[in-house]
Amino acid sequence: MVEFSKALTAHETAIPGVVLYDLPVHGDNRGWFKENWQREKMLALGLPDFGPVQNNISFNEKAGTTRGIHAEPWDKFISVATGRIFGAWVDLREGPSFGAVYTAELDPSQAIFIPRGVGNAFQTLEDNTAYTYLVNDHWSADAQGQYTFLNLADETAAIEWPIPLEQAELSDKDKAHPRLADVVPMAPRKTLVLGADGQLGRALREAYDGDASVEFAGRAEFDLADPASYERNWKNYSTIVNAAAYTAVDAAETPDGRRLAWEINVTAVARLAKVAAANRLVLVHVSSDYVFDGTNETHPEDEPLSPLGVYGQTKAAGDAVVSVVPKHYIVRTSWVIGEGSNFVRTMHSLAERGIKPSVVNDQIGRLSFTEDIATAIKHLLTSGAPFGTYNVSNEGPAQSWADIAADVYAAAGGHRTDVTGVSTAEYFAGKDAAPRPLNSVLPLDKIKAAGFRPRNSGDALHRYLGSPSNEVRQ
Repeated sequence: MVEFSKALTAHETAIPGVVLYDLPVHGDNRGWFKENWQREKMLALGLPDFGPVQNNISFNEKAGTTRGIHAEPWDKFISVATGRIFGAWVDLREGPSFGAVYTAELDPSQAIFIPRGVGNAFQTLEDNTAYTYLVNDHWSADAQGQYTFLNLADETAAIEWPIPLEQAELSDKDKAHPRLADVVPMAPRKTLVLGADGQLGRALREAYDGDASVEFAGRAEFDLADPASYERNWKNYSTIVNAAAYTAVDAAETPDGRRLAWEINVTAVARLAKVAAANRLVLVHVSSDYVFDGTNETHPEDEPLSPLGVYGQTKAAGDAVVSVVPKHYIVRTSWVIGEGSNFVRTMHSLAERGIKPSVVNDQIGRLSFTEDIATAIKHLLTSGAPFGTYNVSNEGPAQSWADIAADVYAAAGGHRTDVTGVSTAEYFAGKDAAPRPLNSVLPLDKIKAAGFRPRNSGDALHRYLGSPSNEVRQ
């Protein structure tokens, strides 16, 4: 008998991500009714918003019909429409819980969420049982090539079937599936890092060193300007990290530069946003302090965008595009320093050669080392931080470019007084240059509240200059 009027309740199981639900079933002498899938209520209980697209029903005429164990490349929300089943689920995902088993009897008053890669099997305990699947990908014959199978009689799983398998109705295919020792675990969905050969891309390679679930693509592997690059099986991915951008601030003011800036920073980002939204992927996008005009002393995440030049305008447009992707992180940075040509390396080289430069002293901000940006991105993705925009720079007092140059000179054994401060107007007088925000300080309260603490800028600078891998090449 179906138990009526249960409270909607979630029960964790021995398999990570597998959750059993009690469902309210309302019945009388005429029959019963239930809300089998109620998105708002179930999300409030913690069920992932997994985006179902297809509903399938398996009708089984006789008790003892046994199906599985099949791990499929999509998530499933499973319930019984009529009858009663014994369900068995085995974790066939790559990882420490591989081989974990959970079993339960289900009637119409229960449902269970099964993540991608967890093997699903059931045995009917009554005649005329209907078993339903709500799935978040469309079934196809090709998709069956991505299944992972386990034999129903596997001795390691040791499932205690109510009706012995020799008395049950099984398919020949299910009888032939491998034992657990011979099963190749289903690999997790991948994270795709674009712009992997740039400053931030190289830092992300180091942050994810040895992680086979992260795929890195430079321009040769994924050309953002080529529509054909976006044609791939996105169902095998969970996340896109866009570390690529057109960053030639002054060149963006030229006719050719303007076109390239819009192509890479906006058109390509719109394509990535479309892919992410259509496939329910997380999209990580790197923003810039140039989306603001610099008239405010600091720029919190919710400040209205007010870019000055073409580069800033394209970055602001890219932010606006990404903000409508349901699962997104916009990581806003300033004054990026990493492996490759940059301001710190230039100043270090000048100091070693005894050159006394004039450096802008009325632009105020903080350095953002790519090591910290990459670590912050990894933290956001692994911690489950709320989606949205996060400022990420190094911590410490705000400085001018001249202050930072003086720090570099001192670290290189020179004198701070070798650096002469000049205004932005003086420095760029007579030069074709993009307008720059004078204030670029990004408050870090939000990223700290999410559990990430950036390094002090001064400490990071000294480590950067002292690391053999970051020696300035002359």
